[in-house]
Amino acid sequence: MQPDFEAPIATAKLPCADRIGFARLTTMAFNGTDLRPLRDELISKVAGGTADAGEGLDLSLIAQLLGDKPTGLAIQAEVLAFHQLFRSPCAAEQPKLRVLALAASIDMGGNTPIEFLLEDSAIELLTLYVVAGVPLPVPLPDHDIAIVIASDSEECRDALRIIDQAAAGWPRPMLNPPRLVANLDRDKLHNLLRGIKGLDIPATVSVTRAQLSDASRPDPKSDLLLADVAPELRFPLIVRPRGSHAGVGLARIDGPAAIDRYLAERAEQEFFVSRFVDYANDDGLFRKYRIVVIDGRPYACHMAIADRWDIWYLNANMAFSAGKRLEEESFMRDFETAFAGRHQDALAAMAERVGLDYFTIDCAENKRGDLLIFEADNTAVVHNMDSPDLFPYKPPQMRKIFDAFAAMLYRRSRPGREQAA
Repeated sequence: MQPDFEAPIATAKLPCADRIGFARLTTMAFNGTDLRPLRDELISKVAGGTADAGEGLDLSLIAQLLGDKPTGLAIQAEVLAFHQLFRSPCAAEQPKLRVLALAASIDMGGNTPIEFLLEDSAIELLTLYVVAGVPLPVPLPDHDIAIVIASDSEECRDALRIIDQAAAGWPRPMLNPPRLVANLDRDKLHNLLRGIKGLDIPATVSVTRAQLSDASRPDPKSDLLLADVAPELRFPLIVRPRGSHAGVGLARIDGPAAIDRYLAERAEQEFFVSRFVDYANDDGLFRKYRIVVIDGRPYACHMAIADRWDIWYLNANMAFSAGKRLEEESFMRDFETAFAGRHQDALAAMAERVGLDYFTIDCAENKRGDLLIFEADNTAVVHNMDSPDLFPYKPPQMRKIFDAFAAMLYRRSRPGREQAA
């Protein structure tokens, strides 16, 4: 049963489990480090009864990075059943600020990867996992400012609900409140943003497997079957399993027969569908952008260029094309006057409606020049792992983002309070 948080509650220094952490382990995997020896070492400690909670959570992440998601989540569930508070590595021996991140028990892509944003700062990061059936600690861990890093997904519903119940009495400023995070899932975002001038966001509809299968019937009026689900839906359409990340299960469906082929390869029971938008430029290439919005201001994060519509940064092969990298560099250098300038009003209106202190936008430009929105969320990876030799323009841009995020935390933390004592 949750405690009553209507009145402001106290904080205290509580035991934390130290971690290697998300940023360091993910960077090791990104750089090709073999994580299996570390995995085996941690497994031995678990078997011998000498592993602490931080090592257990690191082992969970390593398993996921090695492709064994079920094992990773099982380990995570075991760890979080007895310990929920963790400390990430901090660059400063005497931190200037202490941030409490409120996370959900979900796979490694389901919470904001906030460690990347704070990795080289003088800010200490504590992460409190909010788990169904486990009350929030009273008093809460001592902190200067809190931020919700759980996502708008089914797996995070309980965590968001628990945090929301406590929000009114939270003793410190809370960024990204759960009531606003809960507007970001694909089927809700369209309703939130529709009507913004200069912004194109296709309606995304949640459908069951049975509904999708019905639309595969060999009927010349099959478009009408889709329209029964949502008036905007027509072939070709985009389909993906509900809750999937990073393009898993994403496909273009050009007609009814393709639905059967798609479902034959998928076991999921719920899907998101939306209309397909051809956003290729005159040169036949697709350009997809990631924008970071911090305290209402947009920043360039990356630009991916490819000859395929289902593009994200890794499959664009940016590392193998000097021309693509030069274009991305120009995008970052001229962002404020060029891209952000063209879409200033649409971006400002979007930031106001979303209302979050920190979120990301995956977008493009349609053939009319409007800002085409694919997704907005609070959990996309914003990092500085790319090689500075290949991408010398990226570290300064990432530093600009990280500094802006840290500055927001300092600015929004309670004035006059003794911080990170």
